[in-house]
Amino acid sequence: MARVLVVGAGLTGGACAALLRGATRERLCVWDKARGAGGRMSTSRSARDASCTADLGAQYVSRRAESRGSFYEELLSRGILEPLSARIEGLAEKEGSCDYVAPQGISSVVKYYLLQSDADVCYERHVTHISLQDGKWEVSSKMGSPELFDVVILTMPVPQILQLQGDIVNKSPEIGPSVVVHTTVTFGREHLDSDPAEVQQLILSHLENLVPSLPKAASVKCHKWRYSQVTKAVPNCSGQMILHTQPLLICGGDGFTCSNFDGCIESAMSLAETVRSNL
Repeated sequence: MARVLVVGAGLTGGACAALLRGATRERLCVWDKARGAGGRMSTSRSARDASCTADLGAQYVSRRAESRGSFYEELLSRGILEPLSARIEGLAEKEGSCDYVAPQGISSVVKYYLLQSDADVCYERHVTHISLQDGKWEVSSKMGSPELFDVVILTMPVPQILQLQGDIVNKSPEIGPSVVVHTTVTFGREHLDSDPAEVQQLILSHLENLVPSLPKAASVKCHKWRYSQVTKAVPNCSGQMILHTQPLLICGGDGFTCSNFDGCIESAMSLAETVRSNL
C-alpha cells in the first residue's frame, strides 16, 4: 500500500491529512520546516506565560453563506472555534456571513486536523530536494536522511515549491493583552530584505505615533511573512495541480484557490480526492 507524504503543516496540509486518514495502510507522514504547526495560521506564546498568546497570521475566519458548513460546525462543536463577539473596525459585513475566533489560538484549528489525521508529524524538516528513485519519490530535507514515498503532496506557498531542487526543480491577570501589528503589502515588499531590527524600529515608531498612550511592551517579536498572502492565484486550477502522475507528485494550497479558510479547505478536498483516486 502507498506511503504518502504531505509537505506543509498549515491549514491545507492539516485538513488534507485528516481527509486522507484510512486511505493507506502505511502511516501518513506530514513534514514542516517550522518548529510547530500552523503555517500562516500560527500562534505565538509568551515565554513568560504560555497562556498569553498572539495569532501572527489570521486572527479570525469568516464563514460565508456558500461555505462548506460541516467544517465549521465540527470545529464549533469541538470548541476549536467560537463566534467573534468583538467589533472589527472597517470589516465589511455580508449577509449570511459569520466570523469566528479560536480561543486557544488560531493554530489550534490546524492542530485539530493533524490530530484527526493520525499521521506521523515531523517538524524542522525543511524539504529541499525531490527526486525520482526506482518508481518512488526520494524526499530530502536539511535535517534527517532521505526517505522514499509513493505519493508526495506539496501544500507550502508556490514560491517555496518553485525553490525545490531535484527532478521537479486563557490570559494571565499579571500580563497585559498581546498586540499584533500588520503592515501593508506595499510596506512588506519594500522592506522584504531589510534588516529586521531596522524594520522593527520603523513599525514601533509609527505605532507610538498612532497610539502614544500604549504601554511599553514586555517583549517584542518582529515576524516577517515572505509569502504572507496570495494576491493572484494560479489560474484554471481546481485547487491543485498534478506535477507528475506515476509516482504521483501533486501540489495545492491557497495559491491554487484563494487566501482564506474556505480556499484552503477547497484545496485540501481536491488534493485528497485526487490522491484517493490514484491509490
